[in-house]
Amino acid sequence: MKIIISLAKVVIVLLAVATGSSVAAEQVNVEYLNDKNSKSTLPFSEAVKVGNTLYLSGKIGINPKTGKLAEGGFNSEAHQTLKNIQTTLEKYGYDMSNVIKCMVMLTDIKDFGQFNKIYKQYFKAPYPARSAFAVSELALGSLVEVECLAVVK
Repeated sequence: MKIIISLAKVVIVLLAVATGSSVAAEQVNVEYLNDKNSKSTLPFSEAVKVGNTLYLSGKIGINPKTGKLAEGGFNSEAHQTLKNIQTTLEKYGYDMSNVIKCMVMLTDIKDFGQFNKIYKQYFKAPYPARSAFAVSELALGSLVEVECLAVVK
């Protein structure tokens, strides 16, 4: 088993050298970001910072005051979801302009056009790269979830 692991390490280093990557030669700083005041017991970090990239966990339209999904249907949830992303970024010293990629999950693809209208209220051109797709269900019965990547210092 040790021989296989050692061989795998050698292959990884050789691939890194062959592609010009310096990942093998430098230590990457990983920082797990979680709100100390959060009552969440869910088994994931709010965000993880690796080098100058911030990975935000998927956000849904939870109202932070009630701990429940925003009332009022899709529009309310979509606004709250994007506000939650904005709040998380600001909590760690960043803003929506740092976001470079979003992944949008909708329980009904018919909401795509309406989501775009709401999305434009939170992101300005040039817009982040983005993918959007329909899913059968989301956590807590949410209608929309958005996961983001941001470039930060």
